[in-house]
Amino acid sequence: MRATYRHQRFTERVLIVLVLVAVVLTLWQLTGLLILVFGAVVGASILQACMVPLLRLGLPRWLALIIVLVVLTAALLLMSWGFGAQVSAEMSSLATMLPDAWEQLQARLEDSQLAPLIDNAAESAGSIMEGGISQVGTVVVAMGGSVVNFFVLLVGMVYFAAQPSLYRRGLLLLAPVKSRKRLGEALDASGKALRFWLGGQLVAMAVTGILVGVSMWLLGVPAALGLGLIAGLLDFVPLIGPIVAAIPALLLAYTVSPETALFVLIAYVIIQQIEGNVLQPLVQQRAVNLPPALLLFALLATSTLFGLPGVILAAPLTVVAFVLVNELYVVREDDAQEG
Repeated sequence: MRATYRHQRFTERVLIVLVLVAVVLTLWQLTGLLILVFGAVVGASILQACMVPLLRLGLPRWLALIIVLVVLTAALLLMSWGFGAQVSAEMSSLATMLPDAWEQLQARLEDSQLAPLIDNAAESAGSIMEGGISQVGTVVVAMGGSVVNFFVLLVGMVYFAAQPSLYRRGLLLLAPVKSRKRLGEALDASGKALRFWLGGQLVAMAVTGILVGVSMWLLGVPAALGLGLIAGLLDFVPLIGPIVAAIPALLLAYTVSPETALFVLIAYVIIQQIEGNVLQPLVQQRAVNLPPALLLFALLATSTLFGLPGVILAAPLTVVAFVLVNELYVVREDDAQEG
């Protein structure tokens, strides 16, 4: 009997392992879909953050969601009508001027000791561009670049924002009964942290874009509005985004003069110091404080696993994972030690 019991236990464990392996392999094949789902969750969190003031006034959730969607759509249409032509012209100018700026930089440094470094940088940039082009298809498929996926992303955002408790309850049903309370608290904490982080990050992006645009305009750098827009958007990507945003500004500034390029570099450093040491602590004081080293390694990990979409969503993914680990593991360990 004992031998038969041990054989049954061994068989059950083997089956559990096989099922887990099958689940992991399935999820690995669905990484694009998982990123798309998380993108919808991030968008729903933004909608939820916009709905909070209306919900506090006692409006029904469906009415608050409709008001937010109408206001956001009207704002986007108004901005497109007021600044769309100018932004399009600025971006077209950037696309035209950047190759010329790179050629001018190479020509000026052709006879200097920096020429080999410039050639190596050009080769590296070429390989990166080739890799980036190969990633465009992944971004289009995974992030809703196609019409169908983009529609699914928008609908998913609305559904998640309309009935978050429904999907939360469905996720909890997948967990063991004794763990549902702890998991529910962890999900609530991670959702709250994500909303606060997104709200603060959007403020930081707007301020960064304005500061960069005004600084470039004062320094006489061409396409200042486009550079400010790029800096604001890339500020969503931690650590790497600000560095990438500074490269076109430095190239265009060098076409004006080397002194202008130096002033642009100083301006970017000052703006990043203001954002990192003044703005971020203020706007993120209610959100989770992510260690820079954790963000760096998370950025490398998500880019390896998911490609360019992982880079874009690295920070919100890290926020959610950080809070979940803290709530499900660290807090539990603390409670066990106190008990």
